[in-house]
Amino acid sequence: MNDHGDDRPVWPSLARGWRRKCPNCGSGPMLKNYLKVNDTCSVCREELHHHRADDGPAYLTILIVGHLMAPLLHVTFVAWRPEPLTLFTIFAVGCAGLSLYLLPRLKGMVVAYQWSRRMHGFDKPD
Repeated sequence: MNDHGDDRPVWPSLARGWRRKCPNCGSGPMLKNYLKVNDTCSVCREELHHHRADDGPAYLTILIVGHLMAPLLHVTFVAWRPEPLTLFTIFAVGCAGLSLYLLPRLKGMVVAYQWSRRMHGFDKPD
């Protein structure tokens, strides 16, 4: 186990990841395009290519969207009984929109967490 102290605190790193910024400096963009992680930060030159986000962000997105929208769907149906096509349209757009919003932010958080915990090659000395 590494004995680096707390030189990479988790919560500030996660906040930077949520903003899709470099977990090290907080100002350089972590992502290019929609989900592609930059190899290095354009501001501080921190290497980011070590990440292994894989399916984690997609899984977290599905988990969060499902847990938010399923109870909301039930409450809406029980309280107002809208037409099925109306209900489907509203919730399909809501699920897609929320998923598209959350996915890059959760990917940023997963990469930032790996960076802060020195996982998968991020353990090289600063």
